[in-house]
Amino acid sequence: MRELFEEAAGQPPPDPRESARASARTPRRKRFYKDVGIAEVEGGFAITLDGKPIRTPSARQVVIPARGLADAVAAEWAAQGEAIDPVTMPLTRIANSVVEGVVDRVELVIDDLAKYFETDLLFYRAGHPEGLVAREAAHWDPVLFWAAEALGAHFILSEGIVHVRQPDEALRAARAALPGDAWSVAALHIVTTLTGSALLALALAHGVRDAGQVWAAAHVDEDWNTDQWGADEEAAARRATRLRDFNAAVAVLAAVNPPAAKGP
Repeated sequence: MRELFEEAAGQPPPDPRESARASARTPRRKRFYKDVGIAEVEGGFAITLDGKPIRTPSARQVVIPARGLADAVAAEWAAQGEAIDPVTMPLTRIANSVVEGVVDRVELVIDDLAKYFETDLLFYRAGHPEGLVAREAAHWDPVLFWAAEALGAHFILSEGIVHVRQPDEALRAARAALPGDAWSVAALHIVTTLTGSALLALALAHGVRDAGQVWAAAHVDEDWNTDQWGADEEAAARRATRLRDFNAAVAVLAAVNPPAAKGP
């Protein structure tokens, strides 16, 4: 199993999404097991292949903290045909990268995630046309208002792509609202890198925006261009691939850290 999800040994990358993507590039291997099971172990649940638990490249046993998530990971293994395709196993790739590269360096991953607050997608607004300006405001302003009111994180907006330095107080307040467990942090890091917005990821974690709203907000400009000029097939295919990884990260977040009641 290790060869399927091999990563650089010794110093796993702090970016869970890059770790998962590297795993997906491994050539396919013939299915070598018949039965997939779930065993209750210390700290959660292990996925077993013919009775043997799956392990990371450094021989760490993959322990999944929530039964529902373990069921979903097991389903990915059970669904494989004659050859195993890691691309079709986003939850397994995330689980592998969390155990291999995040559990022992949670603070480093949080630090990397928090850097996105400095140049978040939601800060940089179009100056025209009016329709796009209005659409960005409709999707992005509620998240910024929530951050200001609920977290005390008051950010500065900019027109165009000119960098604007954000207040240290806002950055600290947003970082303090991030979860501290490895699985949630890894899931939020993936959501952030896929959307370009740590604030959208944070709003998802706190239940003030659902997955569909976050995905739509992350693609306001892209969807506007599609409405004006039509869809690009290659771009649509890339977006579909990203959406699969996004949905897997959302599933992980929901399983291990269910969001609080939705805000206004």
